[in-house]
Amino acid sequence: MKLLTMISYRGINESRSGTQVDLQLMNEQHESQENSLEIRPATSDDRQGVIDLIATCYAEYDDKVCLDGAEQELLEIPQAYHKIGGQFWVLSDQQGTIFGSHAAYPENVEQRVAGFKRLYLDQSLRGGVWSQRLMQVTIDWSWANNFHKIEFWSDTRFERAHRFFGKFGFKKDGRVREMFDSHDPYSEFYFSLLNPGQDAQPDS
Repeated sequence: MKLLTMISYRGINESRSGTQVDLQLMNEQHESQENSLEIRPATSDDRQGVIDLIATCYAEYDDKVCLDGAEQELLEIPQAYHKIGGQFWVLSDQQGTIFGSHAAYPENVEQRVAGFKRLYLDQSLRGGVWSQRLMQVTIDWSWANNFHKIEFWSDTRFERAHRFFGKFGFKKDGRVREMFDSHDPYSEFYFSLLNPGQDAQPDS
């Protein structure tokens, strides 16, 4: 991604036609990168890539991954999710570099409630199709596995993500919980979505 930045800045000091060529090259390289990406189930080899991705996202908020607390299950991807009947997906290129992640799992089997976790995306891809696809794959998994409801908690600082959740119909109900399982305390909002194909829904 540093290469793209250098090309863009170089174009500023050249002629107008040179700038247009550089911008076209930048767009072609970005499109080529996106075309090489795929969403697939995570393997054990993806563990460090996922940790690095999330650490980069946390750094935007001056925060750090806590592998002996809030993010402990990342040390056992994908087994931590498979053993409870869930799935962990990654967005990667052909070389195995991780650009995104998302996970779904049974939160309450009796009431058919699915939980979501670890929706993260490289900053260069936000606002595009891959964020939508990462969300949709987990929603599709939940309804295909006959869950009646999806629920999850999200850090109150992730305001852009919360607007994104709303586009899929996820709603807050006013609940906020305080968390103390990381390097510093933080707060989370509750989000949920009902399965539109279900006539009767379980209570929370």
